[in-house]
Amino acid sequence: MGTGAHSRELAVSDGEFPFTWSDFHQIAQLVHSEAGIVLTETKANLVYSRLAKRLRTIGLRSFRDYCALIVGVEGADEHQAMIAAMTTNVTRFFRESHHFDYLKKRVLPSLLEAARKGGKVRIWSAGTSSGEEAYSIALTILDIMPEAAGLNVRILATDIDPEMLRRGKAGLYQIHQVAEIPAEQRKRWFHPVMQGEDGEFEVAPALRTLVRFKELNLLYEWPMSGRFDVIFCRNVMIYFDDDTQNEVWSRFSGVLQPGGILCIGHSERISMANHPFELVGQTVYRLRGGRS
Repeated sequence: MGTGAHSRELAVSDGEFPFTWSDFHQIAQLVHSEAGIVLTETKANLVYSRLAKRLRTIGLRSFRDYCALIVGVEGADEHQAMIAAMTTNVTRFFRESHHFDYLKKRVLPSLLEAARKGGKVRIWSAGTSSGEEAYSIALTILDIMPEAAGLNVRILATDIDPEMLRRGKAGLYQIHQVAEIPAEQRKRWFHPVMQGEDGEFEVAPALRTLVRFKELNLLYEWPMSGRFDVIFCRNVMIYFDDDTQNEVWSRFSGVLQPGGILCIGHSERISMANHPFELVGQTVYRLRGGRS
């Protein structure tokens, strides 16, 4: 759809802030170039509702003024806040539990045995949000080998949103957030810091030791030099266009160990032609070559 006369119409006609199709397309282009997220015109109301909060916070009166701010030098911080506001942070402990079952039964036993003999294990939680996925991986590891925090076993947890990473590093979760963690694991690896219905639990030191949080945009340079035994990247690619998806799938293959495992979201598929992965489980792929 073009941005001519249509761009002068309000994208959200009853909103408190003027918001034109021109504003929407400028924001959508920025979000796509910075984060790979595709925003079609059907997402105009979503964009408005999420960013109207930002306009109120910083005291602007229109999306035109907001667009001018986020493309300028003085708006660098707000530019980052805008990208964070447009990302979706839906997560919970042991979400899509079949991945953790596969990890526990098929992948971790041999990796952790090698770590016991002096080897290293590296797992990447890409798009980790507020840390529930990374800590779920860590809990799965500790369930098999409680002493794993003292070995060369580490989980890299990355996300584009610094606020989500701050929450993950803090390691504090409300009682409803830890409800799906098995009671025995919760008792052993979480410490209550507040009681009652609004109680909070803090991750135990051993659990915290296994996870390292780092800010990372999947579209930019990846600073890690070593390869990973397992990569979790779930429900991230659904926001990317096909070309961006294929680029990231290809880059994952370059940082996985031969025979390494890639876990993706329940509605995602690796559809790129001649990709180097083989499907070995429900949304579980193995990089061809190496261990079976």
